[in-house]
Amino acid sequence: MTGASLRVAIIHELFHGTDRRERLRERLAQAHDAGAALALLPELPLHRWVPATRNPRDDDAEPPGGERHRLMAETASEIGIGVHGGTIVREPSTGRRFNRALLFDATGELVAQYDKLHVPCEPGFWEADHYDPGESLPTRVDAFGLSLGMQICSDMQRPTVSNLLGAKGAELILAPRATPAQSYERWSLVLRADALTSAAYVISVNRPEPEGDAPIGGPSVVIAPDGGVLLETSDLVTLVTLERSAVAAARNDYPGYLAVRAGLYARGWSEVDSPGG
Repeated sequence: MTGASLRVAIIHELFHGTDRRERLRERLAQAHDAGAALALLPELPLHRWVPATRNPRDDDAEPPGGERHRLMAETASEIGIGVHGGTIVREPSTGRRFNRALLFDATGELVAQYDKLHVPCEPGFWEADHYDPGESLPTRVDAFGLSLGMQICSDMQRPTVSNLLGAKGAELILAPRATPAQSYERWSLVLRADALTSAAYVISVNRPEPEGDAPIGGPSVVIAPDGGVLLETSDLVTLVTLERSAVAAARNDYPGYLAVRAGLYARGWSEVDSPGG
């Protein structure tokens, strides 16, 4: 990694089961040895897809800094690579549960976290029965040479926050997901629009296969700041290099150079009475 580029590993694999620590270590070591500074995991990578049913269990969630959190942090530190993962967190003061993305640096320190804002509730994706929607917008994170922002799956279907992150200077948006293979064309369209209108890279790592009644599958994807698809992959580990110059070019080109008009939009949004809150 330099100040002009970032080497990223996309890890299209899950890590639940008794051998999860060993498999996670193997994949992170593979990514590190290939020159990656940051490894990206799918949505809730250390869980089975628990929203396949409407029945939450107590051990699906953990307190802040819990066992899954520690496993990712310790493995990141052991290998010497940044890791973007996540877990279901139960807040001790309220008992509320959240789908929380976690970003660790190469020492295992937690440098950022983010709770999923838009929570589906439909067959195979009964997420609202398992965790609440987050209540805080993501912030720009300056930890890996390129500035980045964090979102999760359905959040990308509401592009306002992607545009906000781009306007705040995020050059890369991380968006792990759990989506059906048959919906990939729609997801590709949305993710490309998010990248193009935010003038930022978008990387979305999907869960790899069906689980229970959830027809999950389809590729992970890397989108360039000009909206072009750089990479579609279902391989276990794929490397990609992101260049700051591509972000600068997109922000100097149309539509990247258009004014944000944040105050005007804020007044409009303040008038919206959304039934979803």
